Amino acid sequence: MPQASTAGAAPRALRERNRDFYDTLWSRARLVSPERLNTWPLVRSLLPRCPQRLEVAPGMRPRLPLHGTQFLDLSRAALGALARRGASAVQGEISALPFGGERFDLVCALDVVEHVENDRAALSELCRVLKPGGLLLLSVPLHARRWSAFDDFVGHRRRYEPPLLASLLQQHSLSVQQSGVFGMQPRSSRLLDYGIWWLTHHPRTAMRWYNALLPLAVRLQRPLALAPGMIDAHHVDEVIMVCVRTPAAAAA
Repeated sequence: MPQASTAGAAPRALRERNRDFYDTLWSRARLVSPERLNTWPLVRSLLPRCPQRLEVAPGMRPRLPLHGTQFLDLSRAALGALARRGASAVQGEISALPFGGERFDLVCALDVVEHVENDRAALSELCRVLKPGGLLLLSVPLHARRWSAFDDFVGHRRRYEPPLLASLLQQHSLSVQQSGVFGMQPRSSRLLDYGIWWLTHHPRTAMRWYNALLPLAVRLQRPLALAPGMIDAHHVDEVIMVCVRTPAAAAA
């Protein structure tokens, strides 16, 4: 069985930028229970066949159950909040997961790989710790033409073109079983710019409003609609995918 990875970490500047940004953000945010998010019906349907679970970089919005899931995050604030809710959480990064190979039935990494310098190393690590036939719940932003101030603000390294994303998944022997439109970025560019300005110049006030309005935002989430295989992503800003690690990956 493959052993824990010794792969190098992401470049220090990018890693520390992400860690510092989200430490500051999450230290003022409230943890949202996974049952309240629109991914929960999907997650609940996967649980009976996925007893061993890992979620990477959940922040304050974990998608997998708090109990029975192993969580990993760079943010000390997120780790503390998870631990206070009784979750098992360790500090680490996606490019060098501190777990043995083929350990998990389900791995969740939403809004993560677009933040790291070496996304191929990140995907290799996710596949390494996933059992043959295991499931990877993955989301990424799409289309470089859609790059905005939001991407800069939250520390994105890239957006994916659908054909290149398909090729990248195939290279890691990941087959898309289901997919759908995903993401919580505001559609209004004016509203987005306004929110970023407040978070930059008056973060405490902005986060008080964020925490006050979050329950309403959660209630107004659209149900997650999934289709078999990969959806037509030409006009999609972000996609969520349920991928299976195929036997070819196990033999690699």
